[in-house]
Amino acid sequence: MDKKMHDKGLEVRKAVLGEAYVNSALKNVDDFNRPFQEMLNEYCWGTVWGREELPRKTRSMLNIAMIAILNRQHEFRAHLKGALTNGVTRDEIREILMQVAIYGGMPAAVDSFRIAREVFAEIDGKA
Repeated sequence: MDKKMHDKGLEVRKAVLGEAYVNSALKNVDDFNRPFQEMLNEYCWGTVWGREELPRKTRSMLNIAMIAILNRQHEFRAHLKGALTNGVTRDEIREILMQVAIYGGMPAAVDSFRIAREVFAEIDGKA
């Protein structure tokens, strides 16, 4: 494991998803999933998210679309909050989900719109 890249990835992961979210994920690390969490921090968050060629906002927009199409609702919720942290607006999120509907399918968009509304309500204190 590249400790420097791992630490960079952990820093980026916390900045995007929030320290509480990441700490919650890490408190469940055990001998079985430790190698996966290390790989996640080093490669996903350090090697890819840590690159300078795309701004975090753009990466978040891409992730919202891809995760919505893959119908990974738990990850979608987390990355939606991260996208807002990275400056993606609610109007931009709506437009991304409209694109998802056309290219990824209506069922994926239906679920994604529902989750987005739930996340917005949580943030607005209306949940």
